[in-house]
Amino acid sequence: MKPSISYDDFEKLDIRIGTIVSASAPDWSKKLLRFEVDFSGEIGKRVIFSGIKLWYTPEDFVGKQFPFLLNLAPKKMGEEESQGMMLMMDGEEKPILFSVLSGVSNGTVVR
Repeated sequence: MKPSISYDDFEKLDIRIGTIVSASAPDWSKKLLRFEVDFSGEIGKRVIFSGIKLWYTPEDFVGKQFPFLLNLAPKKMGEEESQGMMLMMDGEEKPILFSVLSGVSNGTVVR
């Protein structure tokens, strides 16, 4: 288990729901999938990479909603930057994705 944090620390995380509008598997990476995610409003669309190419295909994601951490510092991936992180669970055989059971507005805050 990781060390305890205060509620103030947790409150710093900006976790929001976004809809993946496009997904691809870059030729230059064996691990990464590239997502264009719509968060609407002031956030708009962002490019986010995820290292799940070994277990999932781009077709698994388009049109679906997932939670993302948005205020993580950008990280260079190939010629682009990943502007957030898709949240998922560690599974025994592969990462397990969170699903949004009913459609919510893009950009909805997760608490």
